[in-house]
Amino acid sequence: MKKSIFLSALMLFSIISASAQDNELTLNAQLRPRAEYRNGALSPRNDGDLPAQFINSRARLSALYKHDALSVGFSAQNVGVWGQDPQVETSGRMMLNEAWANLAFGKGFFLKLGRQTLSYDDDRILGSLDWNVSGRSHDAAKLGYESKTDKLHLIMAFNQNSEKVIGGDYYASGGQPYKQMQTLWYQHIGSKAFNASFLLMNLGFEAGESSNPNTKYLQTLGTNITWKPGDFQLYGTFYYQTGKTVADKSVAAWMGALNASYQVTPAVKLTAATDYLSGDDTGDKYTAFNPLYGTHHKFYGTMDYFYASSFINGLNPGLWDNQLGAAFKTSSKVSLLLNYHYFLTATDVYSGDVKQARGLGSEIDFQLNWAVMPDVNLSAGYSTMLCSDAMKAVKGGDPKAWQDWCWVSLNITPKIFSSKW
Repeated sequence: MKKSIFLSALMLFSIISASAQDNELTLNAQLRPRAEYRNGALSPRNDGDLPAQFINSRARLSALYKHDALSVGFSAQNVGVWGQDPQVETSGRMMLNEAWANLAFGKGFFLKLGRQTLSYDDDRILGSLDWNVSGRSHDAAKLGYESKTDKLHLIMAFNQNSEKVIGGDYYASGGQPYKQMQTLWYQHIGSKAFNASFLLMNLGFEAGESSNPNTKYLQTLGTNITWKPGDFQLYGTFYYQTGKTVADKSVAAWMGALNASYQVTPAVKLTAATDYLSGDDTGDKYTAFNPLYGTHHKFYGTMDYFYASSFINGLNPGLWDNQLGAAFKTSSKVSLLLNYHYFLTATDVYSGDVKQARGLGSEIDFQLNWAVMPDVNLSAGYSTMLCSDAMKAVKGGDPKAWQDWCWVSLNITPKIFSSKW
C-alpha cells in the first residue's frame, strides 16, 4: 500500500513537472542578533544615568515563487529582545514583513500589490529601514513601467484600522501613519555615469473626530541626481513640502543635500557631505521639513539623535549636518568606516529668554564589517556624541556627561532552497 502511494505521488509530481515548466521557488532565511550598549544613544543621558544593555534579534524566513508573468513573495519574521518571551510560549509573535504578488503585463509594465517594502533612491524619503529590527513595510499597490533607461512607478494606498460598517472614511491612529498615499516616481538612467529621478508624493492624514473626519494633505516633491565620472561621484538631492498639517497650518519646508566622494585607491574612499533640513520658526507657516519614511539612521549620525528620535518640548528646529568620512577595505573580507558629523540647528533656539548657539555638537562613528564565511557577516560599531550646551535645549540630558554607544551584530543569511521545474 505504501509503495503504491509513493509511486502515485511520484507519477503525479512527474506530470506536474512536465506540464508546468518555468516555475521557480527560492527560500531564504535570516538570523540577525545584535547586542547594544546604550550610554546616551537616541538622546543625551543625564549624569549618573545607568547605561542600557540588551540583545535584540530578527528571525526572518522569505519565500519567492515565480511562474511566467506571476511572482509572489512572502516574508515572515519574529523580532524582539532576548528574554522578553517566557520559556514556554503559547501566544507567539510571528508577523508578516512582506506579502505581495507581482503581475507582469509585458513590454515593461507590471502591477505589484500587497504588503511590501518601498525603497527609492538613497532611502531618504521612502526607505526599507533595515537597521531597525522590524524593518518598514507599506500596504500598497504599485503600477509600474521599467526599461533599461527609464522607470516609472505609481504607488497608491488607502488605510483603515478595521472593517467599517458606518463612518468608513475615518482612520484612527495605531496602524500605518497615514490614511492615504499617492506617489509618482520617475528615474532616467542616462548612462553608467549619470542618472536622475523625480518624486511627487501626496499624503492624507486624518484630522478631527470620528464623527466629523477631515483629511489634511501634505505634498512632497523633489529630485535626486547622481553623476559618477570615473573615481569621483557627486550626489545631490532636493525636496520641497507644501500642503497642510493636521492642525490646518500651511506648510512651506525644504531640504537639500550634497554628497561628494572620491575613490583614492581600490582600498580607500573619502567622502564629504552636507545635509540641510529646514526648521519651524513659529511663523505664519509650518517650515519644518519632515523626512517621512526614510532610513534616517543612514544619514544623520548612527546614534539616532535626529529624526529617528524626537526633539523635546514640541520643538522642530531643523538640522544642518556637515560630515566627513573615510572607508578602508583592508582585505577582501574586512572593511572599516569612519565618519565625523558636526550638527547645527536650522533655526534659532531659546532656553527661556536666552538665545542658544546653533551648534549642537559633534558625533564620531566607527564601524567594522567582516565577512566571516559565506552567508555570515559580523559588524561592530562604536559612536560618541560630544554635545554643546545647545543640545540640552532641543534634546534634553546633560551635555557635560559622556555620551556613547556600541554594538555588535551577526547577520546570517543562508539560501535554504532554490529550485526550477
